[in-house]
Amino acid sequence: MSRTTSHPPQKNNAKIAAISGFVGSALEYYDFFIYASAAALIFPHLFFPAGEPGVATLLSFATVGVAYVARPFGAVLWGHIGDRWGRKKALLACLSIMGVATFLVGCLPTWDAIGVAAPIIIVALRLVQGVSAGGESPGSSALTLEHAPDRRRGFFTSWTMSGIMFGIVISSLVFIPVAAMPEEALLSWGWRVPFWASLLVTVVAIVLRRMLDEPEVFEETKDSDEAPKIPLVTLLRYNGGTVLRVTLMAIFAAVNTMFNVFVLAYGTTVAGIPRAEMLVIITVANFAAVCFGPVAGALSDRFGRKPVFLIGLVLQSITIYALLAAVDAANMPLVWTLSIFLIGFAYTLSNSVYPAYFPEQFPARVRYTGMAVSLMLGLLLAGFTPAIAQGFVTGEGNENNWPAVAFFTIGIIVVSGIATLFAPETAFTPTARLGLTRRQLTEIDRREESGEPLTQSVRTTPYDRLGRR
Repeated sequence: MSRTTSHPPQKNNAKIAAISGFVGSALEYYDFFIYASAAALIFPHLFFPAGEPGVATLLSFATVGVAYVARPFGAVLWGHIGDRWGRKKALLACLSIMGVATFLVGCLPTWDAIGVAAPIIIVALRLVQGVSAGGESPGSSALTLEHAPDRRRGFFTSWTMSGIMFGIVISSLVFIPVAAMPEEALLSWGWRVPFWASLLVTVVAIVLRRMLDEPEVFEETKDSDEAPKIPLVTLLRYNGGTVLRVTLMAIFAAVNTMFNVFVLAYGTTVAGIPRAEMLVIITVANFAAVCFGPVAGALSDRFGRKPVFLIGLVLQSITIYALLAAVDAANMPLVWTLSIFLIGFAYTLSNSVYPAYFPEQFPARVRYTGMAVSLMLGLLLAGFTPAIAQGFVTGEGNENNWPAVAFFTIGIIVVSGIATLFAPETAFTPTARLGLTRRQLTEIDRREESGEPLTQSVRTTPYDRLGRR
């Protein structure tokens, strides 16, 4: 079908989309990561009290990972809704579900009250959190990218990632006074307060998200009657190689969970660093990432996505080894310096670029699904990284086996870097041409040269009619 569509001017612009992405992602991931902080500090005592402390911590970390198992299923669900019926609808549903699940975690009875049912229920609620998180950052990235000017997509989409990092900051910050509470108050009601607070912040995020319109490029795709009936099938049929490549690129995010969960637990239980100080370190490092994120996005607009992303990976692989050595030795000046450098600079160089780089590799008609599925499959490993790392240091004589943890993390980063070498550079491609096949691009060029009308259907015609990439 070939027809020209027109739309009234949208009230939203790239700035509103970026602000909404920042606030919505911050609140979504505040909910998601307060669970991770509680899993490192609180839950081993309340929900997994049987057995050795190291085993209880391992089980608690595993519940962090189950959310990452659910995220790919959430990616398929929200990608389908987002590509079929709208980015905004999917994002509003994600926020609502996350807020309710997080609030219910704060209401949950512990092992002492209901026995084995307590860890079973908390795993179920964590799975719901994972389903919700499977659509948040991919949808926010796709929506902001499609609103942003061609040459500033990296800058505007980086605010989504800065929002996620700010959510981590808030989640760590609220646990500083909680962790300083007397033990009895902490384990009875104090740990619940951050979870209950999620209900209020979720309402704020929903109000902001409702202010946004759908991006014009999505509306044109929908109006052209070429939106895929089952986006996942279309994605895997014509963009399967891109899914694999972006999935492998995304596994570098294991550095984040390694730092925010494993380093926190290792520093407090093995190295003897006070809980409050470790939480402050994590908060400051992540706040540095919030501030530097838009700079990293702007650098990728100027110099390209690939070089900025790769430089970040190289610096991460060097720093993670040095940081774990410093934590093991409880060398606090080095722990402070290396933590801020790793998360605030090295990790952010890659982390703030991917909200533009990953969705730019997919066409608009399957962009939400492609970004969501690839990212969540990559993050699946990241979710279990703390549990795997804990396995290296659990057991008699293994407490100081941090080099194995470091090399394991470096290996993940190397795989991500190799995949990135095969990725195209997308920073300088106009938004309307992102993810198109060679025949689609050739047809667009032919029509532009001949002065023929360039209808949206040229960009959305099914691949089997215009040919594959």
